[in-house]
Amino acid sequence: MATFAKPENALKRAEELINVGQKQAALQALHDLITSKRYRAWQKTLEKIMFKYVELCVDMRKGRYAKDGLIQYRIVCQQVNVSSLEEVIKYFMHLATEKAEQARNEAQALEDALDVEDLEADKRPEDLMLSYVSGEKGKDRSDRELVTPWFKFLWETYRTVLEILRNNSKLEALYAMTAHRAFQFCKQYKRTTEFRRLCEIIRNHLANLNKYRDQRDRPDLTAPESLQIYLDTRVDQLKIATDLELWQEAFRSVEDIHGLMSMVKKHPKPSLMVIYYAKLTEIFRVSESHLYHAYAWLKLFTLQKSYNKNLTQKDLQLIASSVLLSALSVTPYDHHCGSSHLEVENEKERNLRMASLIGFNIDPRKDAREVLSREALLSELSSKGVMACASQDVKDLYCLLENEFLPLDLAAKVQPLLTKISKLGGKLVSVSSVPEVQLTQYIPALENLCALRVLQQVSKVYHSMKIETLSKMIPFMDFSVVEKISVDAVKYKFVAMDINHQKGAVTFGNEDIESEELCDHLMVLTDSLNKARGLIYPPLNKQSRLGESLYGLADIVEKEHKRLLARKSIIEKRKEEHERQMLEKEREEESRRLKQQKTTEEAEQRRLAAEYTRREEQRIRREIEERELQEAQALLLQSEKGPKKKGKRPVLEGEKVTKQALIEMALSEQLKERQEMEKKLQRLAKTMDYMERAKREEEAPLIEQAFDQRLEEEKQIHELEQLKEIELSRQHHAGDIQEKNRLARILDNKVIFQRRIEGRREAEYTRLKEEREYRINQQKAMRERDIEMKRKLLYYIKTEEERLSKIQAEEEARKREEEERRKKEEAERKAKLDEIAEKQRQREEELEEKERLRKEALRGRNLDPLPRPADSGTGLRSVEPPPAAAAAAAAAPPSAGKYVPRFRREGAAAPPAEPDKRHGHDDRPAQTSDRWRSDDRDRRSSFTGSRLPSSSTSWSSSRTRG
Repeated sequence: MATFAKPENALKRAEELINVGQKQAALQALHDLITSKRYRAWQKTLEKIMFKYVELCVDMRKGRYAKDGLIQYRIVCQQVNVSSLEEVIKYFMHLATEKAEQARNEAQALEDALDVEDLEADKRPEDLMLSYVSGEKGKDRSDRELVTPWFKFLWETYRTVLEILRNNSKLEALYAMTAHRAFQFCKQYKRTTEFRRLCEIIRNHLANLNKYRDQRDRPDLTAPESLQIYLDTRVDQLKIATDLELWQEAFRSVEDIHGLMSMVKKHPKPSLMVIYYAKLTEIFRVSESHLYHAYAWLKLFTLQKSYNKNLTQKDLQLIASSVLLSALSVTPYDHHCGSSHLEVENEKERNLRMASLIGFNIDPRKDAREVLSREALLSELSSKGVMACASQDVKDLYCLLENEFLPLDLAAKVQPLLTKISKLGGKLVSVSSVPEVQLTQYIPALENLCALRVLQQVSKVYHSMKIETLSKMIPFMDFSVVEKISVDAVKYKFVAMDINHQKGAVTFGNEDIESEELCDHLMVLTDSLNKARGLIYPPLNKQSRLGESLYGLADIVEKEHKRLLARKSIIEKRKEEHERQMLEKEREEESRRLKQQKTTEEAEQRRLAAEYTRREEQRIRREIEERELQEAQALLLQSEKGPKKKGKRPVLEGEKVTKQALIEMALSEQLKERQEMEKKLQRLAKTMDYMERAKREEEAPLIEQAFDQRLEEEKQIHELEQLKEIELSRQHHAGDIQEKNRLARILDNKVIFQRRIEGRREAEYTRLKEEREYRINQQKAMRERDIEMKRKLLYYIKTEEERLSKIQAEEEARKREEEERRKKEEAERKAKLDEIAEKQRQREEELEEKERLRKEALRGRNLDPLPRPADSGTGLRSVEPPPAAAAAAAAAPPSAGKYVPRFRREGAAAPPAEPDKRHGHDDRPAQTSDRWRSDDRDRRSSFTGSRLPSSSTSWSSSRTRG
């Protein structure tokens, strides 16, 4: 392995080796530099080296070297400069594609040159033998050898690039571009096998992406950009699969797209969904799944109508017609009637799978056939306005097949409509995903539906019919096809009929004891007989003696039974709760144990993996050394035991033999032996050619003689057979003439009988038609009356509800106003009462304080009756009332209910008031105003009423306290 101080030196050395014609040595030198651990930091020189490296790999078709180098370069520049890796890979694919195109242009016959089933398969033994035996190689074989290797290399290039770029968030765009170019390669050269492998590779990449979620630089599918890239890749895959008509691969691609959409729980763009449903319609059409084909068309119609603003009326009408015709193409009966349980379960899983692909979320407990059915589809088409957008011919066809009852001339009326519909179709200008729509594809299914409707309607009118008549009623279909359709219809219990070819008649209806009509008649007869028996022998309602003696026992037993059931349910609930708690505890313990065990196992696995890696490295190193030694020894023995050199020992320098010297000597010997073998095979081929030519020259006259003899014998046999045929034809003709003469006598009777039968049937049909129209008119009138009565009743109910609601609103408003007024008055009254109570409390406190002062004054006068000197040191003097006021007060009689002090009642003078030590001298008179108290008492009594005590009671209590 050569080492270089700088990468530039390796590049110069490689260019020097290329100039002297040693490309292998130059490639090895660059490969050693790229895989070396010394140059792990990205620099511009490494990019130039990679350009030269991939150029050498392409020239020499060394795909393995290119893969190793690109993997090492990805490690170098993935975190630093991803764009450099993109440029190198693009250059690599460009060179491979250019070489393949150049080789294809050099070939004269492209189709013959690419007529290979598998690009990865080696040469067949027959080709190898022919290449050795043939002296001159043909032009086709030379073209194959010129073009096929380059296309193999191009295919290997795509696989290598996809493997390098897989599951990397920084290389998503380049990965998608490479996949797209690989798809185009498969489409351009019709490579179906490689396309299947390519789809499988991309599918495995996505599976590994979901499996290993902890890898570095993993793409995040929840991001809109990444999701769109992956979806676009799958959509391209779906397009190419349908173009190559690989329908199974197309269906898998649809499943891949649906899996991506369900994985991220995000709805993709409408344009992508249009392509998705357009391809689904093609897949279901090829698989003859008419129901899912119709639902896919319905989804496509809804998307186009909602999101395509450029949709023209003509295109919309054509799409709506396709939707309606695809819905009519679904057979009107269940194909799984009478199937086994296993088949029903498998079909249920398949229906759930198909429903999810179409975009319907169905409960797995329900049957998908109840949700996705022909009846549900037709009702949905009516509700979504699809029928209004369809063409008039399609509407008429729908009315005839689904709504009309015309057993005799249904097919005659349907046939011209089918002829007109088959001419409809064409290119859609405003819908790019569906370039062309042809309604001719629905004609066979519609013809089958028309035949089924004719059989169904005829079975309701006729009991039996001739086969010829039935064939004339369905003119566009052979009776053998009608018979096949009728077999399926009878198998799935859509029509009950029997075809008798001996009698030439068809019998409708089922007279078996298990038929539905006979069962209904028997049930009606049973009910009628039971009612008649009840009228003849009415039941006797007599109470038993036990019921009379134990009145109310049934209620007691019922209550006790309910109590016991309630107790039992409570006990069961407690048991279940206890069991649930125990299970949760066990589950927690088990999870804790498993977590601990998992941690221990992971540590052990890491240790074992490291040990295994170390041992593997040692083993591989030993095996390489042993293999090299064995190869050297084998080459030495082979050179000694050569066929022409027995007993001769190879001449070598010295006794020490190196592996390289042995390899060179063995290769030279093998080359000589191959050349001798080629010469021998050429001589043998020439001898075989001479032998074959001589044999053919000898057998040519014998073959001509045998041919002439065989020709003469065949001529004689032909003449005899022709004579026999002529005689037989004459006999048949004579017999036919006799039969015609015999039957000509009853021809008039036959015509009369036929006209009589036709007239009777026509009269019966006219009568039935008139009765049916009369019933329809009566039902229509009754329905109109019912609708009118319902409308009036609804109007009356609505008016009455409005009136009652208005009255209720007015009553609520009045009550609310009264409540607010009452609350306001209550608050005002409460405030006044609080204010009055506060004033009364203050006045009572003042009166109590004055009463206390009076008592203290009286107590002091009793202790010290002598008046104090006027010139006391306090500087205070008593204030006496005027004599006139005192006399008037003494002379006035006490009024009732007024408080009069004792000294006034006794005619004594009021004692002097003690000075207030806190407020100083008080010049106010010591007497109180009884008038003020009386007025205040009256005012309080007027406000408080019966709840406040009167003034007299308060004064009496104060006298008692005194």
